Amino acid sequence: MNASVSTVAELGDASVPAVAAGFRLQWEQAQGNHVLLYPEGMVKLNRSAGEILSRCDGVATVAQLVSQLEAAFGAQGLRADVIAFLQMARQQGWVRWS
Repeated sequence: MNASVSTVAELGDASVPAVAAGFRLQWEQAQGNHVLLYPEGMVKLNRSAGEILSRCDGVATVAQLVSQLEAAFGAQGLRADVIAFLQMARQQGWVRWS
């Protein structure tokens, strides 16, 4: 098993995600949403992805991110969607976690 697969499997409530080195998240007024910038280009994020990544500060745990998102949007049961997005973002190299 390679390291990236085992890292993805280890994501849990106590994991602390952060935007990976080489990427920069910013609000792009012209695009009307968050974008993820990197040396070779830009990823235009949908609202959900932008909201999740904007909370990936290297301090908050996954459990805290989920709680923040549920409070911000008056929703419950977002954990599975947040985990799925973070795992996909890790596979893309956008985030890392400890």
